Amino acid sequence: MAQVPKVRLAGGLEICRILNGMWQVSGAHGPVDHPKAVQAMQAYIDAGLTTFDMADIYGPAEEIFGRFNSQLKWKPSCDAAAPLQGLTKWVPRPGPMDRKVVEKALQRSMARMQVDSLDCVQFHWWDYSDNRYLHALGHLSDLQQDGLIRELALTNFDTQRLEEITNKGIRISSNQVQYSLIDQRPAAKMEAVCLSHGIQLLTYGTLAGGLLSERYLGKAEPTSRVELNTASLSKYKKVIDGWGGWGLFQELLVVLDSVAQGHSCSIANVATRYILDRPAVAGVIVGCRLGVAGAEHIKDSLHSCSPELELTAQDLRTIDGVLQRSCDLMSLIGDCGDEYRN
Repeated sequence: MAQVPKVRLAGGLEICRILNGMWQVSGAHGPVDHPKAVQAMQAYIDAGLTTFDMADIYGPAEEIFGRFNSQLKWKPSCDAAAPLQGLTKWVPRPGPMDRKVVEKALQRSMARMQVDSLDCVQFHWWDYSDNRYLHALGHLSDLQQDGLIRELALTNFDTQRLEEITNKGIRISSNQVQYSLIDQRPAAKMEAVCLSHGIQLLTYGTLAGGLLSERYLGKAEPTSRVELNTASLSKYKKVIDGWGGWGLFQELLVVLDSVAQGHSCSIANVATRYILDRPAVAGVIVGCRLGVAGAEHIKDSLHSCSPELELTAQDLRTIDGVLQRSCDLMSLIGDCGDEYRN
């Protein structure tokens, strides 16, 4: 098993700096073979990548985790030496947020994941004009004190609400946000607030659904549904369009390829390492096509977080030379998570 770098969250939970993302089993990336997906998780554990990120709305993600977790419990202790961390999300529909509603949601996730308590609950809220998110977070905080949750976290909250919540005395471990070379909105305001409150960032979209890779270097712009055939590719191609377009993106890929060759690594390694090195970033979530033959990126993920991969000051200047010519996504989209509310 590789020695994967880890980080400790505010409540004491230790997670890998590369997290295995399970949005890819939601159905938005193609059909999922549940038994094969469960079986595929073992390779990640064997590699030392023991942290999985999911949500109650990611189709069968929690159930797949639960089936694997159940199998792991029955293995001999020597085979189950690596602890398993399961970070989930609660994404409720608007409505009353009394304690019974909140506790029922947690119990549902616990049953699906086959656990007695939840390592981490990352809370999402769709509409800030409905301030019942504060009611929900208050109950979540109480349930954390009761031992049902180890880490209370957020996902896709903006800086203003993050400050509001922490000022209410609710301890937040992390905020999961979109953060990549092409979307650096967290650096504008979120980063400073996180550092001042001891909150860490977990990032997704860091590889732009796979667009930040050699596969698209020197390639014509993908525009059809056949080419953009997953939810991730479609989503992040739109981000690239707003960021600066395909031409500037190709310039970025050329620069990243040059940096990667200098370190004998991949474009994805450079893109991931760049974000891992940002202040307040605890970990990067890399999507897993569990059960899809040939779709594993385990070795690449291990290289991304290896201490041996260090981007130099010259590497950063070269990369930033392209990034400085891109559009300001803060003014175009808004703060972190605003793309889900505007």
